[in-house]
Amino acid sequence: MKTRLLTRADIQKFLTMSLCMDAVEKAFADLASGGAVMPQRTPIRPEGQNGVALFMPAHIKSLGALGAKVVTVYPDNMNKHKLPVTMGTIILLDESTGFPIAILEGGFLTAMRTGAVSGVATKYMARKNSKTAMIFGTGVQAFTQVLGVHEARPLDKIYAFSIDPPERQKEFAGKIVDKIGVPVEQVADPKGKVPLSDIVILASSAHEPIVDGNWFKPGTHINGIGSHAPAHRELDTLTVQKSRIICDFIDACKAEAGDFIIPAQKGEWGWDKVAGSLGEVILGKVKGRTGDGEITLFKSVGLAIQDMSVAKAVYDEASRKGIGTEFEF
Repeated sequence: MKTRLLTRADIQKFLTMSLCMDAVEKAFADLASGGAVMPQRTPIRPEGQNGVALFMPAHIKSLGALGAKVVTVYPDNMNKHKLPVTMGTIILLDESTGFPIAILEGGFLTAMRTGAVSGVATKYMARKNSKTAMIFGTGVQAFTQVLGVHEARPLDKIYAFSIDPPERQKEFAGKIVDKIGVPVEQVADPKGKVPLSDIVILASSAHEPIVDGNWFKPGTHINGIGSHAPAHRELDTLTVQKSRIICDFIDACKAEAGDFIIPAQKGEWGWDKVAGSLGEVILGKVKGRTGDGEITLFKSVGLAIQDMSVAKAVYDEASRKGIGTEFEF
């Protein structure tokens, strides 16, 4: 057997948001039905370094997807080393032999699969007539979040708030227009635009709340994906209290979602308020939304099943198309 090496450029040739969403939806259904194995991801923070390495294994039986991702987050990389802040490497194994069938660059794939899970959540939780979105953040992840939401609910207006430099905000808006043709309005103060938005996406690096629960109109759907550490949160307590909540996976959120951990520790909210996990919604065991006036909140900390499902779909498609480089391991 040979191993297929897939670079970022290789994957970018054919990976679409639609392909990603199909893959992660199947993976979440498998997780909820007991057809997936996913140990809690393991973080390692090298002493003396401002960074973390996350090790994320998973097996999805119905897809034959077995492997692991290593993702690193080093905030100083861009300024000090001219390297991406977030980098990822995925190894995909043949489930019948354990042979490494593929090694994939994981940075682009990670951004796409994270946008895809928000797209799937939006499909099941946002009102059918949702047309306007507000995005917090203008980075790589914010871009794929918009793609996922637009795939589920075609948008006609996007508001964007960010603390990024103006040139980066302008670049973000241009990319959105080029990709999906939806106008982007940069806003200096999100308070006035959140009430105008059907969908609100939080994809920032904030450590403290950046929204106020009073801003959201009835019927809003919220995707919270920026914070994934116990001491960090983007959402204030009022937003959490007012919302119908679906987690990507409840156990993962209990370990990593500061948006919920902090108010729970203060006695201001309880885990019994979580309606369920996304896989249960996909299988029809739990409703993502119970009425048009309800505020719904999807919280994602990121799961290895997302990486393995998309990696397997990418590998299969690349093999069919003859993309990538095969080598003797």
